[in-house]
Amino acid sequence: MSTTVSPTLRQVVGLPAEPARLADSTLVLIDYQNTYRTGVMALPGADQALAAGARLLERARAAGARVVHVVNDGGPGTPYDVRAEIGAISPQVAPRNGEPVVVKTFPDAFQQTGLRDVLTDLGAGPDLVLAGFMTHMCVAFTAQGAFNLGFRPTVVADACATRPLAGPDGTPLSAGALHDAALTTIGDLFGLVVATADALPA
Repeated sequence: MSTTVSPTLRQVVGLPAEPARLADSTLVLIDYQNTYRTGVMALPGADQALAAGARLLERARAAGARVVHVVNDGGPGTPYDVRAEIGAISPQVAPRNGEPVVVKTFPDAFQQTGLRDVLTDLGAGPDLVLAGFMTHMCVAFTAQGAFNLGFRPTVVADACATRPLAGPDGTPLSAGALHDAALTTIGDLFGLVVATADALPA
């Protein structure tokens, strides 16, 4: 039996359908920390997503885009301890001099942080390009937060990853299914989703 696909809320209300132009955007890299490469929070697709994130970062720098890094700080002794190696940004996407690092404690990188002020200080326009960990959590909630503040986020799918979880009835939900569901939620209203960095106009 075929399933009829509904129009997105973006289509219904007439929001733009064209992804951000990289040179006119600010790239926000979310929680690319060692947290997600080893130990209890290791993600099945972390290394592949990180490699895609590194390619995206290289393209953004070459295009002259602004770059902001975000890290989650869970405090000493947690997998999110930014003072320890486990919570450090992975070397492939390490900040360069002049690239701000925003520390957060909530999934939404705008919640009780200086991210909005950082974007203002950088002279950022409304277009943001988002990528990072985890798709269903900090990427999705940051996209929603950006949308709520009037930004136009575009999420790069292959530069994001998440982990398998139990569904509401206890049935295992694969990391891929959860990743796709989160991106679908984002694409319904909060932002645009592109498969890879190559889909972003330079």
